[in-house]
Amino acid sequence: MNSQKMAYDIDEMPPLKTSIVLAIQHLFAMFGATILVPILVNSTAGKEVLTIPVALVTSGIGTLIYILCTKGKSPVYLGSSFAFIVPIAAAYLKSGIAGAMTGIMTVGIIYILVALVIKAVGKDWLEKLLPPVVIGPMIMIIGLGLAPSAIGQIGITEGATLEWKGIVVALVSFLVTAIVMTKAKGFFKIIPFLVGIITGYVVAACLGIIDFQPVANASWFSIPKFKILFKDYQLDFRALITIAPIALVTLCEHIGDHTSLSNIIGKDLIKDPGLDKTLLGDGIATFVAGFLGGPANTTYGENTAVVGMTKVASVKVLKMAAVFAIIIGFLGKFTALVSAIPNPVLGGVSLLLYGFIAINGLKVLIKNQVDFEKSKNIIVASSMLVLGLGGAAISFITKDFSLTISGMSLSAIVGILLNSFLPEEE
Repeated sequence: MNSQKMAYDIDEMPPLKTSIVLAIQHLFAMFGATILVPILVNSTAGKEVLTIPVALVTSGIGTLIYILCTKGKSPVYLGSSFAFIVPIAAAYLKSGIAGAMTGIMTVGIIYILVALVIKAVGKDWLEKLLPPVVIGPMIMIIGLGLAPSAIGQIGITEGATLEWKGIVVALVSFLVTAIVMTKAKGFFKIIPFLVGIITGYVVAACLGIIDFQPVANASWFSIPKFKILFKDYQLDFRALITIAPIALVTLCEHIGDHTSLSNIIGKDLIKDPGLDKTLLGDGIATFVAGFLGGPANTTYGENTAVVGMTKVASVKVLKMAAVFAIIIGFLGKFTALVSAIPNPVLGGVSLLLYGFIAINGLKVLIKNQVDFEKSKNIIVASSMLVLGLGGAAISFITKDFSLTISGMSLSAIVGILLNSFLPEEE
């Protein structure tokens, strides 16, 4: 296992000042992505489905739950998952906040059930069910499916009236993100999207296209708008099939991130604390997020990169970062300032972000050397891409029951079935 010598190991605690700086670095690494998820879900749905404060608080709580489940043996931070942007928005439009949150909690239960099965029989079955030829196209669909949203936020759709200020802001956000991704070194290399958002925000403020009145009206301290099960919504399983299959993608993302982190720190996290415990922590964290009205959690590659860069694997530092995230969620002025990010900033950054997600799916195929000379692989991948991006939907309707499977969910199910039952070539 290729590993680096850690300055601070998993169970060590750096000096207080060093710990605070490192915790802030971890927080910044996940901050851009975690605040973007509720913003983009709301933009996709056209209504407020998620809020930034709740996303930050459930991210911090989820990380603490994960650390507890893994007994402090795995230096991982949990943040909001991009994979669920479209499914959460679609579930909300189908059956409201109840359908969206029921779906997220179900994803958490799926993680927990998979963790129990892995503990009982191992993980080989998961690798057979979800090989790279299925996972790669699923990730590509997530990114490419969001492409129209980025174009709409920039304001360059057919028939739209071009606003030069918005175009300038989107262009600056895009170029700064791209330059940071290609030229930056050290910590800035890890947070290109956050740098792009901040720069675009400043330019937008200078051009006068940000309404700061909500910031002025916001309290310095405010309780996040939690949506709690049985208090604010009831269980609603009508949109379950829209969200649940995406858990298959994030399960593989979970395994990949832990394998990568294992190589960095020189300790096999898949064996100790074990994939069953890491998935259990991720599952309970995601269930709690849905219970409180937050987005689904996921492991963050950005924080894996922070561990590699700083050579600090201290779980105690991550605990501090999680506590900071929870505190920030209660700072009303700050979250109002973040919520004021204009659409052109998001569009400029998302132009790269969504493509970045899609390219990660392509990298899965390349890294695992998927052979597209084989007809079976071509059939599986091409069917998934066309179904996922073409707006395909299948509805089952009876007098008392209706079920619609569409988009990513349909492509995931079809991909798994084709890969499992198509014969190998002679």
